[in-house]
Amino acid sequence: MIRRARPGRRLALAAGLVLAGCGPDPLAGGQGGAYFLWAGVPAPSGLAQAETVYLLAGEVRHGQPGRLVPLRAVPRIAGPDLWLVVRTERLDWDETTHAQLQRLLRQWRAAGNRVIGVQIDFDAATRGLAGYRAFLADLRRHLPPGTRLSITGLLDWSANGQRIDLDGLAGVVDEMVVQTYQGRHTIPGYAGYLEGLARLNLPYRVGIVADGGWREPAALRRDPHYRGTVEFLLAPPRRQGGMAADR
Repeated sequence: MIRRARPGRRLALAAGLVLAGCGPDPLAGGQGGAYFLWAGVPAPSGLAQAETVYLLAGEVRHGQPGRLVPLRAVPRIAGPDLWLVVRTERLDWDETTHAQLQRLLRQWRAAGNRVIGVQIDFDAATRGLAGYRAFLADLRRHLPPGTRLSITGLLDWSANGQRIDLDGLAGVVDEMVVQTYQGRHTIPGYAGYLEGLARLNLPYRVGIVADGGWREPAALRRDPHYRGTVEFLLAPPRRQGGMAADR
C-alpha cells in the first residue's frame, strides 16, 4: 500500500500565523486555490489570497492517549475558508480528546477565522476502512452543528477499496483529499489510481506537491465530484555541504 512520506515533526507554537515566508511564494500572483500548510512550514506572504487553507493544528499520538498535542498557536487569518487539521496516529479517542478539539474550534473561530470544518489526517489501511468509518461517524457526532468533516485519503483506496466501504465514507464525510505524492515527488502511475475515483460518491480534491511532476488527467475534469487540487506547501530543502537535502 502506498503511504506518504511526511515532513519531520516540528512543534510550532508561535504567537500566531505569520503571513510571511521565505523562498518563492506560490501565491505571489494573487491567485486563489486551496493549500495545505504543515506546522513549522513558513506561510507564504500571499496565503490570505487563497480561497481555502488547511492548517495542521495538532496531533493525537500513539503514546499519549486522551491528548491532542497542539502544533501551532491560534491563527488569525482573514479571507480564506479554513480547515482545522488534526493528524492522528490512533482512533481510540476518548471524551477528553473530543473536548480538546471542540475547544480548539471555539478558539480559532473566536479569533475571527472562518473555520468551516475539521480535517482528519490518518493513513487508514484499505482493509481497515470499515473501522475508520466507525471512528469518523463517532467524531461527527461530537462536532458542533454546521461543522464540516474532511479526511485525507490514499491512492490505494480508490484502486482496491471495497465498494461498500467507500460508499460508507460518503455517508459520513463531506469531502476527501486524495494524496498523490511521496516526499517531494508525485507518485508514479498516479493517473491509473485516480481513474478509480469515479467510484467515489462524494466530493474530493487531489493533494499535490509543488514541482512534483503532477499533471492533471483530463478525465478528472469530467467527474462531477472533482473539486480541484490542494497544494501541500513544504519547507525549502536544507542544504548540507552545499547539497540540498529533503526534510
